[in-house]
Amino acid sequence: MIVLVIRSDKPEAEIGLFDDDKKIAYEVWQAHRELAETIHKKIEVLLKRQKLEWQGIEGIVCYEGPGSFTGLRIGLTVANALAFSLEVPIIASGGEEWQKFGIEKLLKGKNDKIARPMYGAPVHITQQRK
Repeated sequence: MIVLVIRSDKPEAEIGLFDDDKKIAYEVWQAHRELAETIHKKIEVLLKRQKLEWQGIEGIVCYEGPGSFTGLRIGLTVANALAFSLEVPIIASGGEEWQKFGIEKLLKGKNDKIARPMYGAPVHITQQRK
């Protein structure tokens, strides 16, 4: 199973490709404020280097947090959109070994269907100004 992994919770974004649990390609780059502009291009280049097409992705694992609100939102939105459009399973995972545990879940047939962020703090809703 070809698995795309995405981590976008900090200024250094990470993407990778695994064949089951074997890492076949990985990239870390300073995305910072250009994450939304660069993530699709980076994934496409990573796929092309492995002679794969978008349709070659068979599962997605993404880092759920905690981390940057905007970074997590962008990464998880890309992951969810890809999973939906490619009709592949998606797993949101956290912790130090997020990739390992996420890939294990995929290989066992699990599917979160929608990856949701964990920001690391409760939601703070302010009162509407009058």
